[in-house]
Amino acid sequence: VQLQASGGGLVQPGGSLRLSCDVSDFTLNYFSIGWFRQAPGKERERVSCISVSDGSRHYVDSVEGRFAISRDFAKNSVDLRMNNLKPEDTAVYYCALRPSVARNFDFWGQGTLVTVSS
Repeated sequence: VQLQASGGGLVQPGGSLRLSCDVSDFTLNYFSIGWFRQAPGKERERVSCISVSDGSRHYVDSVEGRFAISRDFAKNSVDLRMNNLKPEDTAVYYCALRPSVARNFDFWGQGTLVTVSS
């Protein structure tokens, strides 16, 4: 399985970005796909995740109401729409696959940098 993240960039506070995670061999048999981020000097945190089968979504409190995760089987991708971005959202964002409930997020894409600055 290969994952490729894209869509990062420089945006002003209050702006929006959409990150995309292309997943090879995307199948309903997978359990979950998540978006994580790591800011300089901080630990990696899970921002959001989505169940592949039923589409249930989870968000970290700091992005609730601003970020939206979605899955697109036609494009084999999972997107993260980020609105009302804040400087504290600046980080390298990664997507990852959890293949089954018995496993962790074992497959990772390369990061994409999001910088929120005026």
